[in-house]
Amino acid sequence: MSETGKPIVVIGSINMDLVAKTPRIPSAGETLIGTDFVTTPGGKGANQAVAAARLGASVIMLGMVGKDVFGETLEENLLSAAVNTHAIERVDGPSGIASIAVARDGQNSIIVVPGANGRVDIDYLDRHAGLISAAGIVLCQLELPLDTVLHALKLCSTAGVPVVLDPAPASPLPDSLWTQVDWFTPNETEAALYSGGNCTAEEAAARLLARGLHGVILKRGEAGSYIATRDGRAEWVPAFAVKAVDTVAAGDCFNGAFAVALLEGNDPQSAARFASAAAAISVTRHGAQVSMPSRTEVDDFLKRHG
Repeated sequence: MSETGKPIVVIGSINMDLVAKTPRIPSAGETLIGTDFVTTPGGKGANQAVAAARLGASVIMLGMVGKDVFGETLEENLLSAAVNTHAIERVDGPSGIASIAVARDGQNSIIVVPGANGRVDIDYLDRHAGLISAAGIVLCQLELPLDTVLHALKLCSTAGVPVVLDPAPASPLPDSLWTQVDWFTPNETEAALYSGGNCTAEEAAARLLARGLHGVILKRGEAGSYIATRDGRAEWVPAFAVKAVDTVAAGDCFNGAFAVALLEGNDPQSAARFASAAAAISVTRHGAQVSMPSRTEVDDFLKRHG
């Protein structure tokens, strides 16, 4: 539990990942022979929930799964990671899935089919508005319907609950969103879309902050992360040098860990370093949720790296 005594609430997608290992990411129209195939629980929302829970936070997941072969497995997996699932609803139809190709160098390409995630609507959030308003931090992404995400931000704004928004998959966002987000955490591709592109990380962050955000973290993989706040603080947080075998869900691990560290009272720069350590550990392992490190692992990693 955080020092505020409040939980992290994650509003997001719950998917089954269908992962094909391949020598490289295929080009358009190209067929490759893969080397392995696994099914593993994923979804950006569920990934971030598991990441935060494994680091010791109290986490509540809001979302939906289908009444199919994947739904029960997905919910049981969250429970096994100590995520509170009592608000998850099971609906007719399929659960969400993500078809993922993972190359030998750790790079990946992903196709997401929303399934039950597309059924998470405004009425569902209103049924659980009490959980949202009692949160210490809320984590959101863009794998749910945009109207649902916007309503979640409105509920958080009204209740004074800080929001960390992972703008993935990237899509156009309304002007009303920016002032309701405390931390905006795009990767390089997403940052280019939202900042107008053709600029440095520092320039992209400045353009995004000008829209009304409280803080921005630009996730740049091996280059580290650039963190900037509306009060003028800005800093590069270096990445940790590790041998990556699978980058799937590294950004989700970062977001979950960042929220944990913030809720424990750390300053944003320290929280970003903690999140970078967690993400560094995750990329040395295969899979999404199964790659998320424990609190002991992250603390030990940071001790070894000064």
